[in-house]
Amino acid sequence: MARSSSGESVLTRAVRVLEAFSPQEPVLTVSQISRRAALPMATTVRLVEELTRHGLLARDEQRRVRIGNRLWELAQRASPVGTLRETAMQFMSDLHSVVGHSAQLGILDGQEVLFIERLIAPGAVTTVTRIGGRLPLHASSAGLVLLAHAPADLRDRVLRGPLQPYTPHTITDQRALRAALAEVRQNGFALCPGHIRPNATGISVPVRVAGRVVAALGLVVPNEEHAWSLARPLQITGMALGRALDVQAGLSQRIQPWIQP
Repeated sequence: MARSSSGESVLTRAVRVLEAFSPQEPVLTVSQISRRAALPMATTVRLVEELTRHGLLARDEQRRVRIGNRLWELAQRASPVGTLRETAMQFMSDLHSVVGHSAQLGILDGQEVLFIERLIAPGAVTTVTRIGGRLPLHASSAGLVLLAHAPADLRDRVLRGPLQPYTPHTITDQRALRAALAEVRQNGFALCPGHIRPNATGISVPVRVAGRVVAALGLVVPNEEHAWSLARPLQITGMALGRALDVQAGLSQRIQPWIQP
């Protein structure tokens, strides 16, 4: 594979171009991509043109650049989480309609929780999560659930920090985080009032397949005293989703990549 004078492969530089985009800024100019990817302008122009020819990037009327539909198509075709998302949607829809709050589904990816599905309730408390969005494991209820059931070496890496604060209520102390993880394992759910946004409480439960936690199913609700009462219906939904996933032929083999640190 061709490499630059710095030793980077073309593929590595192409990935840096794709990673320049974010949910907040999905459309960029070539000069913005060049700065964000820390690549020379000439290299960026060449890579953008090639990625556009393959449909992985696209241009709008102003010649600005966005992620192309081809990238979405390839991701959908090969995604190992497709079955999980499709099965979860029916359970999330029922939960969403009953409780009237936003529901979300996250999986472990490295030292972060990756949100792969969400349903937003009209007029619900604002959430920072979005499909394809990420949060560090220590900060959210979904992250705490996944971290509580993660391999010990991953827990140790996260506990060593740094633990980024989002609000004054975010867990940023190693001892407090260790205690919170033990509480999640004991209670079967994570409750995080004001950890990401002061006005929101996150509640999440584990989704198990063949006895292993493969995802975290959660709600984002107003930061009020009665928020904890939603933990039980959320647990029931999480268990039902796990049973549905459990009976699908061959699924236990396909979920292995989701739960590796």
